[in-house]
Parts: sequence; C-alpha cells; structure tokens
Amino acid sequence: MKYLRILVAYLIILPLLSYGQQTFEYKQPKMISDGWETENFQKLYSNTSYLFEVLRQLEHNDHKINSFLLIKDGKLLLEEYYNERTIETPQDLRSVTKSIISILMGIAIDKGFVTSIDDPVQQYLPNIQPTKNLNTLKEQITIRHLLTMSSGLDCNDWDKKSKGQEDKVYKKKDWIQYTLDLPMIEKPGVTSTYCTMGVVIAAQIISNASNMSLDQFAKQFLFTPLGIDNVFWKHTSKKEVIHVAKRIQMTPRDMAKIGLLLLNNGKWNNVQVVSKDWIEKSLNTHTKISNIDYGFLWWTIPFGPKTGKVATGNGGQYIMIFKDLNLITVFTGSAYNSQEDKLPFTIMNKAVIHTLLEK
Repeated sequence: MKYLRILVAYLIILPLLSYGQQTFEYKQPKMISDGWETENFQKLYSNTSYLFEVLRQLEHNDHKINSFLLIKDGKLLLEEYYNERTIETPQDLRSVTKSIISILMGIAIDKGFVTSIDDPVQQYLPNIQPTKNLNTLKEQITIRHLLTMSSGLDCNDWDKKSKGQEDKVYKKKDWIQYTLDLPMIEKPGVTSTYCTMGVVIAAQIISNASNMSLDQFAKQFLFTPLGIDNVFWKHTSKKEVIHVAKRIQMTPRDMAKIGLLLLNNGKWNNVQVVSKDWIEKSLNTHTKISNIDYGFLWWTIPFGPKTGKVATGNGGQYIMIFKDLNLITVFTGSAYNSQEDKLPFTIMNKAVIHTLLEK
C-alpha cells in the first residue's frame, strides 16, 4: 500500500538526519489547571536514547510536526511543541473531527435523542429529501452506513472523478441536499469509500434530533465534562459553511483528553460521559477503507507488535490509543496534502513503541 511505502522511506530517512553538537534536554510537562497530572519520563524509562535522539532531531531540523504528546497510565510524560506552537495554540483537527462526531453520536444515542444507528437517515431529515437520482436504495441508507462510510452514494474524497468528492461539494450552495442527490453506485453497506459529506449528514442528524446546534451539543455533553473550553469550530472553505460541516480546533492537551476518554471506556473522573458499549462498537472493525480496518469513524492501524485505534486528520493530526499499553499519543502538524504527514507513524513504530516495550 502507498502509505506503507512512505513509512518505509521515512525509516530510511529519519536516522540520516544531521547529527550535530545540539542535544535534547528533556523537561517534564508543566502542571497547569487543566486536569492533567504529569510525570517524569526519565524516572520511568531508562532506555530513552533512541526516542530522545528522535526528539533531538525534531528540535533541530526542519519538519512539519507542530506538537507531540505522550500520555502513559493517565499521566502526561512527554510534551513537545515546534514551529512556534505553544501549549495554548489550538490546532485545526481536520478529519479528527469525524472521530469526535462518532463520540457525539454515541452520546445522542445514550441520551435517547437518536433511537438506533440502524434507523434510516431520512427519519432524521424530514425537511431534506432527495430531489435527483431518485432511487429506492436511498431509503435504505442508515446512520450506521454513514459511520462506516458505506452509504453507496457516489461519494469518495480519494477519487477526483467522484461526484461527491469533498472539494467538488465545497463549491455547491447546499452541501447536504447535493449529497443526498448524488447517484447511488452501490447498495448501502457493501463497500466503504472515504466520504466526508456522509459525516456532515451524521452531524446534521445529531443536531436535528437534539434540537441543538452541533457546537452547543458538543459543549454541553462532551467538552464541558472534560474541561475543554479553548475550542473553536471553523472551516477552510471561503463560502459560508453550515455549522455541522465545520471542523474543530483545539489544543493538543485537549485532544489527549479525547484519547483518555476512549482509553477509559467513556469515563472521565468516574463519570460515564459516553457508554462503554458505544466506545467498544466505535473502535471495533466494521469495514475496510483502502484495505485498512475501520470502525465508526476510527481507524485500526498496526504499529509493529502493537495495534492502535487512531483518529487521523489531513496535515498530521493524530490521536493514537493503545489500550494494552495504557498509552495515548497526540501529534499535530501542518503537512497538508503531503505524505510528510506520515512521519508520526515512523516515530511511533521506531521510537515510542520500542522504548516502552524495552522498559
């Protein structure tokens, strides 16, 4: 697969980055009033040479990673910022927002706003009906199909010929209507293709069912319980964008809170924010996209001997969860539309996992 070839390339390139007189000086992350406990990485792990060499290279060489955080056993052990980013700088999460919308859908179901993910999409869109390419198969599209990107609509962001490719949709006046009017090219549930607009429709369903804007719903039921307040909803499109299509901007520390919530099966400070059942369903594999295991808007990706549950976003935005290691890593970046955004995978494969397993 293409992304694996890129990773192999980085395995070769990373050790060849310049070695100079500079050194990496580890500093324990600061304790601030955001709910995070910190711990000294060096006190817990003696074999840090390779990981710290990677961190030295990141500190003294040009790259497009903006932050790297590591949380082990619920404590923040590593926190590094690059390219003029700071602990307070919100990052455009891009498609990591999709994985958070998956959590919001679980909350909507837990609270009874949405009855079931097997409900037909049209049940929650009473004022928006398909007007073109009418097909009875559209009546069979369920919320589950949106979460697994298997609606059967001609919607594939990774195929420039697809009528529902996101850049084409951004030029349209009514994104949801346009998406519902796309032709069906497959029966729902048969094939999964990466479809941003399907997630926009899922977000609209949450909003309609709860009678709240998506940002209000997220603030009340997810962000406030987790103590997340430095958060914004924006979009790069120059057109006016409906609220359910906007993307989240938040700090890496708050991204890590999302990871810890899932690692703890939906609990935060002993409060069940989203049900354990939903977390398990979200992270389980339900389909494949480009031969990569996919759950409810979460990826399952191998990292050497370990497997991570991953939220990914264009440019190098990642929340990586390793349940058997009780580990979360967060990366943010600015390698938009570039294979350089895969560098964090190499860091995980060749430095982080190796260091933790060699304790």
